Parts: sequence; C-alpha cells; structure tokens
Amino acid sequence: MRRFIDLSFGALLFLSIFVVMKTKHIIALSITAAILMGTGAYFAPLFLSKNEKESIVYIYPDMGKDELADTLKSRLGEKFGERTATMLRLLDADMTKRTGAYRIEEDMSPLHAARRLQRGGQTGVRFTFSYARTKEQFAERVSCRLLMSKDSLLNRLNDPAFCHKYGKTPETISSIFFPDSYEFYWTVSPDDFSDRMYDFYNAFWNEERKAKAAALGLSPDEVTTLASIVEEEIAKRDEAGKVARLYINRLRKGILLQADPTVKFAIGDFSLRRIYGSMLKTDSPYNTYMYKGLPPGPIRFAGKRTIDAVLDAPEHPYIYMCAKEDFSGYHNFTASYAEHKANARRYQRELNRRGIKKTG
Repeated sequence: MRRFIDLSFGALLFLSIFVVMKTKHIIALSITAAILMGTGAYFAPLFLSKNEKESIVYIYPDMGKDELADTLKSRLGEKFGERTATMLRLLDADMTKRTGAYRIEEDMSPLHAARRLQRGGQTGVRFTFSYARTKEQFAERVSCRLLMSKDSLLNRLNDPAFCHKYGKTPETISSIFFPDSYEFYWTVSPDDFSDRMYDFYNAFWNEERKAKAAALGLSPDEVTTLASIVEEEIAKRDEAGKVARLYINRLRKGILLQADPTVKFAIGDFSLRRIYGSMLKTDSPYNTYMYKGLPPGPIRFAGKRTIDAVLDAPEHPYIYMCAKEDFSGYHNFTASYAEHKANARRYQRELNRRGIKKTG
C-alpha cells in the first residue's frame, strides 16, 4: 500500500513538473509571438505601406536629421514621411552629402523611397519662365526654382570674362536665354546652367536663321535686341512682323528708332503708360530717341516666336506708327509724317480724355 502511495505521489509530482514546464513553454511561446507580432506591426508599414501621391523632396546642404524628418513629413504626408525618415535611420543613411531634388512616386514604399534618397538618385526639375525684362528679374526667377542664389547667377551674367565665353557682353548675354520650359538638376551651378542654355541657343540659331539675319543686315544679337523692342511695343501678337519691319526700315534709312519702350528701359520704370518730352532726353545708350541704331543689348529676354517674326518680317514702306485711339492694342501705320502727326494727336486727345498720366 505504501509502495502504491509512493508510486502515486511520484507520478503526481512528475505530472506537476511536466505541467509547469509545459505552461512555461506556452508562456514563452506566447511572449515570443507577442514580440514578433509587435515587431511585425512596427516594421510591416516600412515595407508595405504606399505613398499616396507623387511629390518632390528637396534636401538642402547640411540638413540635420530632425530637419530632414520634418521635410519628409511636409512633402510626403505625416505618416509616410515619418516612416521614410525611420527607414533612413535604420539604413544609417548619411544624407549630408545628398543635396538635391528627389521624385518620390505614387505607390512607392518607405523602403524604396529611403533607398532612392540614400543613393542620391536626383530627379530633374522643370524650370519655366515666360518673360523677364532685366537680368535681375531673370536671376530672381531662376533662384526661386533652382538651388543657386540670385546673386551667384547675376554675378556671372555681369562678368565680362564669363560673357565672353559665349561670345557675348554683359549687355547681350541675355540673348542666350529664351523664355521656355527646361529641365535641370536642382543643384545645377550657374556655369553649367548657362552652358546648357547656350546649347539651346545654338540649336535655335541654325544656318537658316543666321542666313535670314544676314539678309536683313543684322547679327543674331541684333535680331534679338530688335525682337525685345518689338515684344515691349506690341499688345497684339499678329502685329509683331509689321512692327519689326517698320524698325528695319528706319534702321536702313538711318532714322532714329524712337521706340518708347527703350525710354522706359533707360529710365528703369516699366509702369509708364505715357511718355513725356522730358523723358525723351534721358541720356542713355538705350534711349533710341537720342542715339541712332539699336541699343547695346536686349531690353527684355526675347522669345523665339518674336525673333522668327523679325526674321520673317513682311515688306512694307511704313516708318511711323502710333497706338490707335480706340485702345484696341493695335497701331496706325504710315509712311507720311503729316499723317503720323494726325494719328498722334487723336491718340493724345484720347489719353487726355481718359485721364491717363505717366503711370496707371
């Protein structure tokens, strides 16, 4: 009986130990599973979540980790940006030498986005400008879209040695920059930027256009300068060629161009709506009321379409023009000075009637 009790007690003890051990194993497994589930819940979004919309991320020089994280959240959305920043930390990515603009496409995962940033695979950004009158305005527009500063570009455009590299002067350097849309790396330098724009310039000025300019007795730079005056003069695009031919006629006859936009450029005030006699005496080589021929350079960044209008300007005998008194934006053209004076008087009367002063 005692032996039976001993055996029963031993069996119970073994069973108890077995149950305890199994329980500990189950608990351990449960803890491990919980850890794995928690880890999975943390890491899964870094691999599986998707960017909701395409965006460009701009990384500035020496950007700190906190600043970078804020930028990512701002550009990519709070959650996706934070996950991308986390992935960069896990990858131990050094972004201090990854200055640039990076396109993060829709449906990219944080891992994919982080790898693109880590590798430094820059994306080209679009730079578009429709007009600029001065180099200062142009440099400002460039600096708003690309990383280079306004002053860094402006200093180059005002440097005679830099301009000479392109066969230009600080007065004519603007002729190599056509208003249009282009693609550059965000980090492009002023020199590389200008080199590429010069390539576009040379592609535009092919042999056919050079021959047309020569037939007019003008160089490409002179054609561009004339086009810049035409652009400032016209309100209606279909008058460009007609206005251009009028100025060509005056050049050939040795007559002062007497283009009002050149006076505005000389004064430095493009808001002028009415030019008075005292303004015509502004002593500047750009003032075509005082100096014969074309100004030293363009008075705005002329477009390719207007340059072609100059090159293809239709023949006519007109040497005078005056804005129409109906303010339609068109001009009255004539070869007669007496008729021109009559046109001008009608226009002046309408200016007075409407109370239009120097500016408006």
